[in-house]
Amino acid sequence: MKQGTQGSAGTTTGEAAAGAEAAAGTARSRYRVPAQPAAGEVDRRRDAGGAAEGSARGEHTHGEPVLPRPRPAVQRSSVRGQVLAALRTALVTGDLRPGEVYSGPVLAERFGVSATPVREAMQQLAQEGAVEVVPNRGFRVVERGPRELAELAEVRALIEVPVMLRLARTVPAERWAGLRPLAEATVRAASSGCRATYAEADRAFHSAVLALAGNQQLVGVAEELHRRAQWPLAGGGAPGGGTRAELIADAHEHTALLDALIAGDLDVVRTLVGEHFNGAE
Repeated sequence: MKQGTQGSAGTTTGEAAAGAEAAAGTARSRYRVPAQPAAGEVDRRRDAGGAAEGSARGEHTHGEPVLPRPRPAVQRSSVRGQVLAALRTALVTGDLRPGEVYSGPVLAERFGVSATPVREAMQQLAQEGAVEVVPNRGFRVVERGPRELAELAEVRALIEVPVMLRLARTVPAERWAGLRPLAEATVRAASSGCRATYAEADRAFHSAVLALAGNQQLVGVAEELHRRAQWPLAGGGAPGGGTRAELIADAHEHTALLDALIAGDLDVVRTLVGEHFNGAE
């Protein structure tokens, strides 16, 4: 639960679990931010086919860090959404490094799309606080430290803990049992050792729990905070460490909490929820 998940009150638990795992696997295998070409390569392409898109805007496309090439190329349908998903995955995995500047045209060239959906996706990430606009250059990944992570964990606890404790007293056991597939999906995702896969499954479980309150505004706010808590720290460090063993331990907190909720043991629920958010990512 240190990381979050996606989900909605309108989907079944089985569909949400399958969707979370499918989305996570897709993000991991298909959406990797690509390698950036060297300055000479960009110049050669300009000579062969005209000025690269973005030059008129004064964006520099040289001297940027090398990133993995996407496999396969982004499809044309829902381009902006696919690029945004790819960039979010790259943030979690650290492929987009804190402090580095990335230009829209170069990323667009490697995704095989125009610069427009890339810029739109980056603007969305800027609104979320993940990147900041650097005039005439592109977007810089925001650097953040342990203090910001602790502040996010505190805010998440203030929002989610009271809701979970209230739900523990009012939601029947059979509805908690219906969340079992999502909890088990987090364990499988953690076992993969992939932070991006686990991030998707974790947010899915948390969102499904909060969705039982019937407040979609609550789910949206909590999910945004959870996503922000998963971005890497300055220097490329993962929140909370992020090793495979740590992810597995975090995932098993989900199943333990669910067992306590099904049993109606409020004391155990209170203890587990408190411990979970004290170390939340």
